[in-house]
Amino acid sequence: YRACMRACVRLCLSYALAQGTELLNGLIEEYSLDVVQAYMKHIQANAEVAVRRMLTAIATEQHVMELSAVDHMDDGTPLKLRIAINKDTGDSLFDFTGTGPQVYGNCNAPRAVVLSAIIYCLRCMVGYDVPLNQGCLAPIRVVIPKGTILSADDEAAVVGGNVLTSQRIVDVIFRAFQTCAASQGCMNNVTFGDETYGYYETVAGGAGAGPTWHGSHGVHTHMTNTRITDPEIVERRYPVVLKKFSLRAGSGGHGNHRGGDGVVREMLFRRPVQLSVLTERRARSPYGMQGGEDGQAGLNLLTRASGGTINLGAKVSVAVYAGDIFHLLTPGGGGYGSVTDAGHHSSKAAGGPAEKERAGESESTMVLRGSVHQYRMLQESA
Repeated sequence: YRACMRACVRLCLSYALAQGTELLNGLIEEYSLDVVQAYMKHIQANAEVAVRRMLTAIATEQHVMELSAVDHMDDGTPLKLRIAINKDTGDSLFDFTGTGPQVYGNCNAPRAVVLSAIIYCLRCMVGYDVPLNQGCLAPIRVVIPKGTILSADDEAAVVGGNVLTSQRIVDVIFRAFQTCAASQGCMNNVTFGDETYGYYETVAGGAGAGPTWHGSHGVHTHMTNTRITDPEIVERRYPVVLKKFSLRAGSGGHGNHRGGDGVVREMLFRRPVQLSVLTERRARSPYGMQGGEDGQAGLNLLTRASGGTINLGAKVSVAVYAGDIFHLLTPGGGGYGSVTDAGHHSSKAAGGPAEKERAGESESTMVLRGSVHQYRMLQESA
């Protein structure tokens, strides 16, 4: 099985490299090498100018040249950030000094993950589409002390850094800039299988609200855009029954703009397998902003066929048996702005006044745009 997977990966990589080479050579043949290289530099220069203008505008309009924020992983490890902006040039320092030490588990992140989170946030805040390129980071100097969870040594486990810690880095950057409330801060990684097969999925949650929008319900946010396997395919190919897959009503934080709801996903296992979950925001809720309420934290439960329900915690690998049911409740997004500003009730109970407003009110949601959205629309229209 592993040999087959390795062969598939090698085949996909070789195909991708061949396609990329062919397309690049086609551009060079059509426009010449000098023109292609010139436009590569133009794209980077445009990105740099866009980021510099955005940062100088923040420093000038908010009359602040230093921002800071701290957030914590579920195990208590602090992610600390100080941002210093030169209001004349836009040159900025992103200093993660004070971030907690490398952890024993697998949530350590290499420097590349931190840079990816920074460039993602900058492109979001610019306000218009900027192609992904190194020019976005030209005005930025990044300081990450060695030996921290964001700059672990070569022996450290890092699988959770890419899928969990990356999300939390985004949270702390947006908190520093006061851009929007926290989204679910997690990819909700779920795997199960035995020595003959394996299944892996990531599950959506709630998006954080912002100054002009409500958070979206049941979506992947920030550092992920994966799509989940259709229920019919899961049940046909794997020994599970998907008992429930729905929004987790009321899990988004309330506010002038409300956070998006997470989801509930329940799987009944039909034979013994090993279940593993790798999640965050189980102990610490996604933060609200500007008076908005926090979203609800996630929860991982296992109901045994023999009776009783167990809280699995955020990260675990456990043997499950026929008839056991895994309940995944993903976090909601934080709310933005004081509840009283909009005259809303703060009740979070399903069916309460706030939930009735949620069901009947026309919401201003964030406008979807960009290359990923266009690609998704193209896929769904096929």
